[in-house]
Amino acid sequence: MSKSRSALRLLIPGATVFVTSGCAMILVLVASRLVARALGSSLYTWTFTLTVVLTGAALGSFVGGRMADRFHTRRALSVLFALSSAACVALVAVNNVIVDWAWLWRLSWPAHVMVHIGLVFLLPSALLGAVGPVLLRMALDQGLAPGRTVGIILACAAAGSIAGTLLTGFVLIAGFGSTVVVWALGAALLALAFLYWVSCWALYLWAMIFAALAAMGTAPADWARDAGLAARLREPNDPSLIYQDETRYAHVSVHRIRAKPDTRVFRQDQRARGRIMLGDATNVQSFHTEVCAALAHSLGEGERPLSALVVSGGGYVIPQYLQATRPDCRVEVVEIDPGVTRAAHEAFGLPRGTTIRTVSSDARYCVSRRARSELSVQPGGDYDFVYVDATGDCSVPFEWVTRQFNEKVAALLTAGGRYVLGLSDVYESGRLLGAVVNTLTQTFPHVWVIRGAAASLVLPETYVVIATRRQFDPASLLHEHNEHLVFSVLDEAEMAELKARGGGIVLTDDYAPAEQLLAPAVRCAARPRWARRSFQEAVELQRRGRYGRSIARYRLAAELDPSLGMEVYNAIGLIRLGEDDLESAVQAFTEALAHHVETGLQQAENASVHVNLATILLRMGQQNEARTHLAEAARRFRVELERHPKSVHLWESLADALVLAGHLREATEAFEQAVVLDPGKLVYYEKLGKVLEVQRRYDEAIAVARRRLALLKQQGRRDAVLELTQYIDLLEYQKVKQ
Repeated sequence: MSKSRSALRLLIPGATVFVTSGCAMILVLVASRLVARALGSSLYTWTFTLTVVLTGAALGSFVGGRMADRFHTRRALSVLFALSSAACVALVAVNNVIVDWAWLWRLSWPAHVMVHIGLVFLLPSALLGAVGPVLLRMALDQGLAPGRTVGIILACAAAGSIAGTLLTGFVLIAGFGSTVVVWALGAALLALAFLYWVSCWALYLWAMIFAALAAMGTAPADWARDAGLAARLREPNDPSLIYQDETRYAHVSVHRIRAKPDTRVFRQDQRARGRIMLGDATNVQSFHTEVCAALAHSLGEGERPLSALVVSGGGYVIPQYLQATRPDCRVEVVEIDPGVTRAAHEAFGLPRGTTIRTVSSDARYCVSRRARSELSVQPGGDYDFVYVDATGDCSVPFEWVTRQFNEKVAALLTAGGRYVLGLSDVYESGRLLGAVVNTLTQTFPHVWVIRGAAASLVLPETYVVIATRRQFDPASLLHEHNEHLVFSVLDEAEMAELKARGGGIVLTDDYAPAEQLLAPAVRCAARPRWARRSFQEAVELQRRGRYGRSIARYRLAAELDPSLGMEVYNAIGLIRLGEDDLESAVQAFTEALAHHVETGLQQAENASVHVNLATILLRMGQQNEARTHLAEAARRFRVELERHPKSVHLWESLADALVLAGHLREATEAFEQAVVLDPGKLVYYEKLGKVLEVQRRYDEAIAVARRRLALLKQQGRRDAVLELTQYIDLLEYQKVKQ
């Protein structure tokens, strides 16, 4: 009987410490996810998150011990729980505010991560840490044996930590999202405060304030969203964001970076994992995906269907390219996060009925299992092409770059198969890249590194590493695939220098200091991250009509990351054009062309700048200069059309440029191609008809107008039908009068 009473006397402090410890672990896990949106997920973020939380717990325990000796335990607990609840609200606001602090981006990357996490999570960690000693004092005051009491309290704390970890990892974050979990944590702590001091009037006041703030931070109503943004309880609106999801593994988002054509970027936390032009999977948008596409496309031609394995789906850019260009290709994707696949279906162009097979499994486990299966059946592998996407400016999965992993990949490859690895590093240091190359040479006799000819030497870039058993000429293959692609294949001397930078390290499962080797790249990663943020802010300011501040933010983005120069100065040129400042617009568009990085990609973007510049020059009466730019624009559009002949947008853009240049017959042919490719889009008929009318080809113009009229009737647009009927009558009159 006495034992039962003893257990009951410890029920309240034991249950409280159970809940408090669970809340502390929830805070740790949520902290890692919240900071990952701004800082990425790496050894640095985890190290500093645990350091800050443990430091806060230590400081809190010290303060809590003194409070336990000086104050009434129940009231002290109530105050601590109420303050912890307020700290959760402050956590959300501070995390949203601190991202905009420019001075942080001037620190080294480890210092940046440490300061950010410390400012956000030290206070709530300390407040929760202060609860433990007070609860222990309450338990000891029950008069039971000290050893037994401490043991029960510590056991409850451990059990609560386990429960909080499992609940957060498997239910809370994936089901509700990190921010909602923080608000729920604040509400739970406030409820504990009431349990210990229900008569305190200040708690009721704070409860009303908390409820109002929670509504501002989470409610879907417009007034709540506006108020929450003003109070920084919500993340700032990103006009480019079209999809986001909080999965068990990462914050997944898709951003539209260009409306015409619809070009999108796929991100996991802060890492850009893929870029695609929606509706045209063959139009790859980055250098390393173009190289990978070429290496895969040339395999298996005229033989059995290509078999490809892609590790880490990202935005499914390479798999979609292979499916579009080689319909008979067998493509398997190993992607542990179902949320990534779901996002690719919802917002990144991956069709629901795709033949791409996705394996939801850990990549290392899947590759190891497949390798064992292949070796047990036959000495040669079953895959012609294995691509591992290890890109990321803050971290790389170390288990994907070890000698043991390479040996497993080798077991999967056919005799002529190719292993391709996408890897980010800074060329000037090249420590991780050098170690990876040195490790690959332990397994494969032939290893190449390909980089963009204009890649930065001091900023993180993505390099394509190729490993095979058979010799081949990657340079000739890439030129054959895309004669306009500008790249360089590192020669023997450069490869030797790269290996030396890696310190001769062979990465193994027992020794793979990937984060340390990537440290120089991580330090440099702050500049492009800050540049991207400045660019997004500039876009938002431009949308709100604050053009002066928008231009300043655009210029800062170009200064931090010169690779954004063309986009930045093109945007500035469009702003100046809207202000009718033609001289400044010409200067901006000229600057945009000067910043173009020649890689053979994004020819259409460069061509569009030429068209913008030519349009202004025509208005200024500079006919010869305008024709030069229009000719260059047409040339670049045609280069892109050689690779993507079914791109409707490219045909329309080419036709528009030819109209400005006065080449109406060629423009007619281009518009006709657009109509053939997209016969349901009315604007193409309208433009084609106008060009035919200018050339006095009235019969053809009338035929096009009648096809357009039929479409309008199908859509039930009566006003437009009447207007177009009158236009056809006018064409008939002009035809007779001719």
